[in-house]
Amino acid sequence: MSFPKTGSKIQVQSYKHNGLIHRTWEETVVLKGTSKVVIGGNDKILVREADGRNWRTREPAICYFDAEHWFNSIGMIRSDGIYYYCNLGSPFIWDDEALKYIDYDLDIKVFPDMTFKLLDEDEFSLHKKQMNYPKEIENIVQNSVDELISWIHQRKGPFAPHFVEMWYERFLQYRL
Repeated sequence: MSFPKTGSKIQVQSYKHNGLIHRTWEETVVLKGTSKVVIGGNDKILVREADGRNWRTREPAICYFDAEHWFNSIGMIRSDGIYYYCNLGSPFIWDDEALKYIDYDLDIKVFPDMTFKLLDEDEFSLHKKQMNYPKEIENIVQNSVDELISWIHQRKGPFAPHFVEMWYERFLQYRL
């Protein structure tokens, strides 16, 4: 299986458990692409929602996708620091069309001081019933919340000091 090549532009697609597309991000630049991790960068890109709405991201971001963990993160570079938006979702797959994952509703927003807030618990409860999440998926997602919080506390992976800054410098090389 091939993986996205460094410097190439890819689309990122999130789906819901029922198989329907949820959201699409256009033109993320691949900064690292392996069978285990994809790190990408983007800035002011178009995002398409399943309901037809379109919007643009407001700031540069470094995205981290993992093939072994049930979460991904977006480190957003703002004037007052780096904010992270973390999606609880399936490990990514790459199928030569796009990087894809299933979004399982829960999100964690991390602030520049590394405090955080768990979001969308009501959406998770609703979709769990509507889409009939298997108990195994529910348990994996709940355990992944704990794992993600542990990574935040440990400043591990995309939360490591200077991770976003280092990858952003690399992203800038592709924007010239």
